[in-house]
Amino acid sequence: MEAVVNDNAWRGRRVFLTGHTGFKGSWLALWLLEMGAELTGYSLPAEDISLFRQAGLAGRMTHIEGDIRDMAATEAAIQAARPEVVFHLAAQPLVRLSYEQPVETFATNVQGTVHVLDACRRVQGLKAIVAVTSDKCYENREWVWPYRESDPMGGYDPYSSSKGAAELVISAYRRSYFSGADAPLVASVRAGNVIGGGDWAPDRLIPDIVRSLLADEAPFIRSPDSVRPWQHVLEALGGYLLIAQALMDGHTPIATGWNFGPAAEDTRPVRWIADRLTERWGKPGWRTGTEAQPHEARLLSLDCAKARAELGWRPTLNLGNTLDLIVSWHKDVAGGADAAAVSAAQLADYRTRMRANLANLESRSLFDAC
Repeated sequence: MEAVVNDNAWRGRRVFLTGHTGFKGSWLALWLLEMGAELTGYSLPAEDISLFRQAGLAGRMTHIEGDIRDMAATEAAIQAARPEVVFHLAAQPLVRLSYEQPVETFATNVQGTVHVLDACRRVQGLKAIVAVTSDKCYENREWVWPYRESDPMGGYDPYSSSKGAAELVISAYRRSYFSGADAPLVASVRAGNVIGGGDWAPDRLIPDIVRSLLADEAPFIRSPDSVRPWQHVLEALGGYLLIAQALMDGHTPIATGWNFGPAAEDTRPVRWIADRLTERWGKPGWRTGTEAQPHEARLLSLDCAKARAELGWRPTLNLGNTLDLIVSWHKDVAGGADAAAVSAAQLADYRTRMRANLANLESRSLFDAC
């Protein structure tokens, strides 16, 4: 298996992407389009301020507005696209919103996943399905050890438990319907806290900080001592693409669950992020409060040894690089630069670094072998 994302694997490939109007989905759409994929996206309408709108993605792909909670509409869209690869990213992605809207959260994250996978059962020529869940799918015991793919699913809040339940759905469909010789291969992927330029989601750390800085206000930090595995969005997406490539090539052992997270030193407290992001912006300082907050896990990290050993995947950026890219993206776009061009430049730079990182690792391995 190749340990680098290969343009030739995607050129002309029919790809169906749910959640393409979201932050992570928009970056994945940009990457797939840059490689020449024939891309169909299916998602709720984009927010007024979003990377999807800023980058003008609607005009560059087959853009379908739809809801994965609608089984008939979802299946019709998938059948019309005749995909060879499906990336399922559509979700209700916010922990705090899940407390306010538990029914909608479970309906989207669990039943929506059922709808997508069930529709895929009847697609001729489909080779690979990559279903995205979350690092929060694990039963979080608030311990210092990172979670491995073999650890049990769980979740305290509606969001986390919906993602654990989605993993059980994916596993059941894989074993019940996608295990035959001619069936598509199905993998689930679990990333850390993905961050990057163009994220405008409400009630999320980086967008909240950026909005405050753009308004010349001190950011409010809700849980400064919570610890999370932070990584640039392109790190996770590179892993997803590697998984899809391996599935398309028929590597059956890859059809399982995978963690993609940062190096251990980039699992950091929220206050560490807030300090360095505001410093890089040139407006250091933030504030917090004492009011009660809904429960969120305070400590969470991922063990990514499996992806390193079996895929050859490794982080390309450190957390300092990631924060530099976020500040650069938002300052450039706020200053009038074209969001699509800024994003394309960051993607190209990341891919150059990824290839250099791989070449360096290979040369070191050859030296070690001698």
